[in-house]
Amino acid sequence: MSELLRLWHLFRPYRRWMLGGFAIALVTLVANVTLMAISGWFITAMAVAGAAGVAMNYFTPAAIIRGSAIARTAGRYFERLISHEATLRQLAGLRVWFYRHLEPLAPARLQQYHSADLLSRIRADVDALDNFYTRVLVPVLVAVTASIGFFLFTALYDLHLALWLLTLLVLAGVALPWLTRWLGAEPGRRLVETDAELRRLAVDGTQGLSELLIYGAADAHARRLDAVSRELIEQQTRMSRIAGLSQGGVGLAANLALFGVLWLGIPRVAGGELPPPQLAMLALFALATFEAVAPLPLAFQHLASTLTAARRLFAIVDAEPAVIDPPGPSPRPAHHGIEIRGLRFAYSGADRPALDGLDLDVPEGQRVAIVGATGSGKTTMFNLLLKFWAPDAGELRLGGAPLADFRGEDLREHIALVSQHTHLFDASIRENLLIANPDATQAQLEQACGTAQIHDFIAALPDGYDTWAGETGVRLSGGQARRIAIARALLRDAPILLLDEPTEGLDAGTERALLDALRVLMAGRTVLMITHRPAVLAEMDKVAVMEQGRLVEQDTHSGLLRGERYPRLLGLDAIPLKHGD
Repeated sequence: MSELLRLWHLFRPYRRWMLGGFAIALVTLVANVTLMAISGWFITAMAVAGAAGVAMNYFTPAAIIRGSAIARTAGRYFERLISHEATLRQLAGLRVWFYRHLEPLAPARLQQYHSADLLSRIRADVDALDNFYTRVLVPVLVAVTASIGFFLFTALYDLHLALWLLTLLVLAGVALPWLTRWLGAEPGRRLVETDAELRRLAVDGTQGLSELLIYGAADAHARRLDAVSRELIEQQTRMSRIAGLSQGGVGLAANLALFGVLWLGIPRVAGGELPPPQLAMLALFALATFEAVAPLPLAFQHLASTLTAARRLFAIVDAEPAVIDPPGPSPRPAHHGIEIRGLRFAYSGADRPALDGLDLDVPEGQRVAIVGATGSGKTTMFNLLLKFWAPDAGELRLGGAPLADFRGEDLREHIALVSQHTHLFDASIRENLLIANPDATQAQLEQACGTAQIHDFIAALPDGYDTWAGETGVRLSGGQARRIAIARALLRDAPILLLDEPTEGLDAGTERALLDALRVLMAGRTVLMITHRPAVLAEMDKVAVMEQGRLVEQDTHSGLLRGERYPRLLGLDAIPLKHGD
């Protein structure tokens, strides 16, 4: 139950709301029981008084009945109002708390998780935790508090009746919830896991529908979805049957309480020890008290689902980030040159290191291209420069200061990235641009987009900069998306620029236009670019060739063309050496 204690500590900022919800729920319950009990007493007392021909004060009980009815109605309204407010505040706070723990894990520690699984955790699993407050915590507190009060009230009239009532309340409020929790543990756990699996399959099937259709695998994927859906329905059916059994058990206990009170009370009425109106009051009182324990079996039936959801969230939260920020402030770099010495890094489970003793210097303001076959460590080097991973050995320096001394966010203030896989959010073009500089004015947006040669296209759209980009930018072409990425880099105005194959996969015309924008972007900045485009390489100050995680040669583009390895990487013929070279 350690998960429940952790949840209780997480809910500390909302405890006033939670206690308010508990207090109103208790008042509502007491008002309802009072209404039932006093109504039974009042009707019976009026009948007895009428048969005896005596007068009685009916104003006081009538006022109590009306007051209880009003309190019950108002209490139910305010209970839902406050409990919903507390729940929504908790869920909002939990999502922010989860995201704050999730963000430092990206991307290194999140590679093992599917995006749909992460979505299920931040949405469905967080939603499932509202059961802790609305279905577990408040019902248990109300049931315990009210049951003690109901026992003491009944004991004022007859201890045997009070013990009988308490015994059945314990059976319905403790034994039955324990039984339903035991029965619902396995289906509750599988319900959460199957629901997450169904979401993952649905997302995979939607995103990869074209490939499934091309390779004739759509029917097989549909059958798998159907099987998981059936599994989900089966677990839901099992939970519904357990819920029906538990509710029937509570109803049986309530009726046994009513029968027991009558069985024990009638002889006392016959012996003159208990007035008839009081027996009617106690009988209906006993029946109404089971409203206090009625929610408990259902609450503990779903406790397994709540605990499973909590464990799934805590599994992410408890993970150690791949890179831990230093406690002190980040240094101020003396310049924006990059130095790499003896850099080594290996991915978990890999046969060989991705980087194996890499040495590279990029002086401030110089443009250096990185060339190498797939798997040579180019992108890994970028990830280490961005502090997404920590190196196993060696050192990276920015402006003479070790990268390890920088906090991740502070370091990335000095760096802008443009890659071939530009991610655009499902928002407007304006909002996608403002990610780089939230305070940018419209004039600054237009200037950046003009430099990136995308302003005219945006201005021609019916909604201009407020045009919706669509999920992952599906409403824009690849070239348009990358020019927006260049505009973002311009808005960020960082002194260091990392370019990862920015022109890959584009047609010749789009590539030329993008290169014109890149020339403006690179001016005056320290640039590291991964590319295999000869037209781009010819404009770089230096080209570094990587092979199996090491720097094997570096020179200008024209100088490297005179060798054999470099032209082969570019798919070109080597330039023959002239006499005297």
